[in-house]
Amino acid sequence: TVYLSLCLYPYLQAELGLNEHHQNEVINYMRFARFKRGLCLKTVDSCFQDLKDSRLVEETFTVDEVIDMLDGLRTVVHSEVESELINTTYTNVLLLRQLFSQAEKWYLKLQTDVSELENRELLEQVAEFEKSEFTSSNKKPSADLIKPKLAPLNEGGSELLNKTVACLQEENEKLKIRLKTIETQATAALDEKSKLEKSLKDLQMIQGDQKTNTNQDITELENKVAALKCQFEKTLNDSTANQKFLEENLVTTKHDLLKVRDQLSTAEKELEKKFQQTAAYRNMKEILTKKNEQIKDLRKKLSK
Repeated sequence: TVYLSLCLYPYLQAELGLNEHHQNEVINYMRFARFKRGLCLKTVDSCFQDLKDSRLVEETFTVDEVIDMLDGLRTVVHSEVESELINTTYTNVLLLRQLFSQAEKWYLKLQTDVSELENRELLEQVAEFEKSEFTSSNKKPSADLIKPKLAPLNEGGSELLNKTVACLQEENEKLKIRLKTIETQATAALDEKSKLEKSLKDLQMIQGDQKTNTNQDITELENKVAALKCQFEKTLNDSTANQKFLEENLVTTKHDLLKVRDQLSTAEKELEKKFQQTAAYRNMKEILTKKNEQIKDLRKKLSK
């Protein structure tokens, strides 16, 4: 809230205590007011001159005639002065309207102290200021004084607006960095999912001739991978909304991968035990040894 008043006493010597632009605006308004005041005085003078020219044509007048002339003059002067005072009031309202309109654009609330308008000391200081501005022979009108209207505030900017824009830009940069981090993590999760799917396909090809129970284990693994895939897709869809949620899902996924590895290890042990109990074990031992080496390589890839 900006407190607007005429408390200018400490500043009103030859200046108004305002910046150069605002002081020039005050001088411009005072020039306009002096012009209107001069017109009003000329109108009052013309009223008296009209009376002299139209009524004072005889050398002697009765008391009633003098009273009649003065009453008529008073009516005319009263009407002219009243009209000028009303016009001055309306002009001041328009001036205040310009100031308030500019303030409302920046959500400011201006206040006036009407009691200060009758402060004699301040009025005398304003009179001194007017005298120093308009009676000096070396005083030249500034180019700013001929402006027909107030300069809009939005051309100079506002400190409040600049701070708001700076905060928004800073927040935008933070959001961009956060989004980039989430996208990187999501990409890494997709890569890990693709590697897992490829490894499972390789295991299915290697263990394709195993018994039904082994196939059931692989089916369970495929179902778990499908569940993990759905979980990854859901995590990717929600990544822009909550990074923490994505990180928790990634941790859960790693735990599931460890469980899958453990189940794979258990299945391999069971298969090895069952193969050892069959007659074709000796014939298949060399083939299974090579396949086990391939499985070890796949484990290293999964660990990475």
